[in-house]
Amino acid sequence: MNRGLIAKFENLVQLRGACRQLRTVSYRKVNRAQWRPVQSSAYPIQSVHLYPRFWQKDKSSSASKSQYRYLATKEEKKKNKKKLPLTKGEVEIKQQMTVEELAQAMGKDIDHVYEALLYTDIDLGSIEPDSILNEDYIKLIVKKSGMKYKSAKLKEEKERENTDAVKRPPADPALLTPRPPVVTVMGHVDHGKTTLLDSLRKTQVASMEAGGITQHIGAFLVHLPSGEKITFLDTPGHAAFSAMRARGTSVTDIVILVVAAEDGVMQQTVESIQHAKNAGVPLILAINKCDKPEADPERVKKELMGHDVICEEFGGDVQAVNISALKGENLMVLAEATVALAEMLELKADYTGLVEGTIIESRKDKGKGPVTTAIVQRGTLRKGCVLVAGKTWAKVRFMFDENGKAVDAASPGIPVEIMGWKEVPSAGDEILEVESEQRAHEVVAWRTYVEQQEKMRKDGEVIEAKQKEHRVEYERKQQQLAHLTWRQKRALLYKTNKHLMFSKPKERTEVDKNVLSVIVKGDVDGSIEAILNILDSYDADDECRLDIIHFGMGDISETDISLAEAFNGVVYGFSVKANETVKKLAAKKGIKIKLHNVIYKLIEDLQDELNSRLPPSVVENTIGTASVLDIFSVTVGKNKIPVAGCRVQKGQLDKKMKFKLIRKGDVIWKGSLSSLKHHKDDVQVIKTGMDCGLSLDKHIEFNIGDEIVCYEEKEVQQTTSWDPGF
Repeated sequence: MNRGLIAKFENLVQLRGACRQLRTVSYRKVNRAQWRPVQSSAYPIQSVHLYPRFWQKDKSSSASKSQYRYLATKEEKKKNKKKLPLTKGEVEIKQQMTVEELAQAMGKDIDHVYEALLYTDIDLGSIEPDSILNEDYIKLIVKKSGMKYKSAKLKEEKERENTDAVKRPPADPALLTPRPPVVTVMGHVDHGKTTLLDSLRKTQVASMEAGGITQHIGAFLVHLPSGEKITFLDTPGHAAFSAMRARGTSVTDIVILVVAAEDGVMQQTVESIQHAKNAGVPLILAINKCDKPEADPERVKKELMGHDVICEEFGGDVQAVNISALKGENLMVLAEATVALAEMLELKADYTGLVEGTIIESRKDKGKGPVTTAIVQRGTLRKGCVLVAGKTWAKVRFMFDENGKAVDAASPGIPVEIMGWKEVPSAGDEILEVESEQRAHEVVAWRTYVEQQEKMRKDGEVIEAKQKEHRVEYERKQQQLAHLTWRQKRALLYKTNKHLMFSKPKERTEVDKNVLSVIVKGDVDGSIEAILNILDSYDADDECRLDIIHFGMGDISETDISLAEAFNGVVYGFSVKANETVKKLAAKKGIKIKLHNVIYKLIEDLQDELNSRLPPSVVENTIGTASVLDIFSVTVGKNKIPVAGCRVQKGQLDKKMKFKLIRKGDVIWKGSLSSLKHHKDDVQVIKTGMDCGLSLDKHIEFNIGDEIVCYEEKEVQQTTSWDPGF
């Protein structure tokens, strides 16, 4: 047979087969739809006319099926998507459900819940996926979604057993042994406290202090020639460290109040006296700098009488010692007075049993990890002891004295540096020894649970107050929409809040230029506490809001820079460092890093940064004044323009500058001059004592005696009204 005819015949057969396959697929797809209506979110699909199947299913047609997927129902489409739990029209709800949990329980996405919240009085701008919803709102959302709800069976939660660690009962007085006294040195800044301790323990701490100001609390054991031991606490005298001074008095037996003989009683002197009185601790007065010519110890004693500190020579019970810490004069007399008072107090402690103590200071050391300085108050601390403080615990790995020398044991009244903490505890936390690591975990878990319960209670109060506030606003809006149909209300609400539903949480917050976000990093817990206490006194939010977005111990890290970038903030470091990598990253992202070693320098820097965020104020500088002596008018075209004949009384009038017209103390007009003439000549400047004629850029009638003021406006940087107190 002719090859051409054979090829044409094969083509006809293939074409007929393809047509039959297409018809078969079309009719099979129609029949498989089973008359289920397909609804889109906006438009219904027209009904489809079905035809009987005249051909059998053809297996070879599977390649063409994808062209007809538009007939698939929503349920078929969802098979290829992430499966959500099916609700079957009934949703199991419980108390304290979050937005995300409710969406999962309903088998919907989070946007569906946001849309349903449009019908409530909740502020959508404050709702996040992990926000907890009120039970009433949960029920309303389920109803609006066309579903029913049922309450989940509540598990009867047993009251949690208190597993906290507590102090032991008081020991038998017969078993107590004498211990060294704990003495706190207090007083005003720069009155010589650190120099006094330096002379007592023969070290050079004072020369190491930044700016001559003690930045941290320090605990030192001093051995006297007589064999006696005294534990000294050196508290900062700066105004910023009030909380640290209060903490020092809470663990002390005796307070040595240092007052400079030439300065007398100062602000922190009075505060130190008050701390000692509140703690019920006896005082010893050390009048320092008595070697200076202007020293007047008697005046100091008389001033202290006004604060109920009466020395022995005036009939009181306070010992007073005149000393010179710098030259070492009378220091042994002061030490003997301290020992004598300690003997009268009969200070004793229990050296046996579980350890009890107090954390004086804590920090995060780069090589040692979390480290604390503590004073043991009961029991004997040894390596391997398991301790609990706050919401963290430690298994003691190493202990060091104030000179960095390793020690194996620390008895009551002895200061010691402890290594082995899992996290950095807070200064002032109570230390309790427990039997095992498992017991430590129980104590920390209980304390964390108690804190969470308290936080939930406070959060609930805040949420309830916010809901009341928004409910009032919601009712007001509903009254405004009362005349609309429900379809119109829904459309309007959706249009109004659409940008909130689909925006990310970060995008919902409007960026306010008058906001200073800060990250504070410090070397020890006490420094952070002192800085935060100062920032808590900030009271100028109407000028510039101050937000502390993060604080912590340790050197500045890349995480701090990333956080500062997110909030357009500034990183402040106190006695910490930032390595070159961090500095380069900060420079690349335009983040400021401010490092300081003296606290008042840091606060001054922060004040300058606040000032830079304030809008500049406009100040008027007067250049010259003139008085109106005569009035006349000039005809220009069809208009009569009032002209003032003036004489310059002070300074000069410059036509390029701004002018104002003052009448009887009131400003009548502000603007510029349309003309300035001397005789018949147009001039730019008229100096003192010269006469001139001038007209304004606005038609205003002059009166004899009016004052014309020439001035310029300058922008001046505002300063914050916040006073940190030093």
